[in-house]
Amino acid sequence: MMKELIEYIAKRIVDNPDEVRVTEVEGEVTSVIELRVAKSDLGKVIGKEGRTARAMRTLLTAASTKIKKRSVLEIIE
Repeated sequence: MMKELIEYIAKRIVDNPDEVRVTEVEGEVTSVIELRVAKSDLGKVIGKEGRTARAMRTLLTAASTKIKKRSVLEIIE
């Protein structure tokens, strides 16, 4: 569910939604969501002073709290 949330948000803010790749590495307590986008869209995903990335992380944290699991977002170049 967390993977789909990040994928949905990312595809709406980038110019190349076909190049959005989201993978989830699940652990017992924490799952890591890895987001890959086209190089030209990296700035849009991160945002000014990291605001967009921070907002995505906040939403991910809020959604993860509901399922009692910790999720971490990593944006990979």
